[in-house]
Amino acid sequence: MADHLELKKINPVAIPAALEKAERYRLLNEPEQAESICLDVLAVDSQNQRARKMLVLALTDQFLTRAAAAKQARAQLAELSSEYEQIYYTGLICEREARAHLTRGVSAAFAHDLFLEAIELYGRAEGLAPEGNNDPILRRNSCLRTMAGEGLEPLMQSPSELPLE
Repeated sequence: MADHLELKKINPVAIPAALEKAERYRLLNEPEQAESICLDVLAVDSQNQRARKMLVLALTDQFLTRAAAAKQARAQLAELSSEYEQIYYTGLICEREARAHLTRGVSAAFAHDLFLEAIELYGRAEGLAPEGNNDPILRRNSCLRTMAGEGLEPLMQSPSELPLE
């Protein structure tokens, strides 16, 4: 009787179409649906890196609404196949947690520390990024601009502009 309430596995042939749907759900701001699809894909192909990365992103999309989402996103990091991706996505989690803190109106100190952690991680990821991949630089610059815009810390000043003591 309870069989009709158990999760069913998708056909492995359906994985590409399922991942396209998950991406659309993220774009439609329905991260719970994207998360569910990614979990269905990973249930039949636990090594699917596209599903794993999209799951991390879908979880980060839920940082404002689900307290456990950050912990769940971090739990996925060890399953990413490259050191670059592990570091880059850790930075992304920190950055999105910081942005969620700002939106919630939580102490700016939490956001500040998370932004600094993200910036450090993006710096490490930059050194490991594939040729032509500037994603860590783009994310780092976005963090610095947000910090400056929120009054958390000014943009980096050149040494000639530093105040004298």
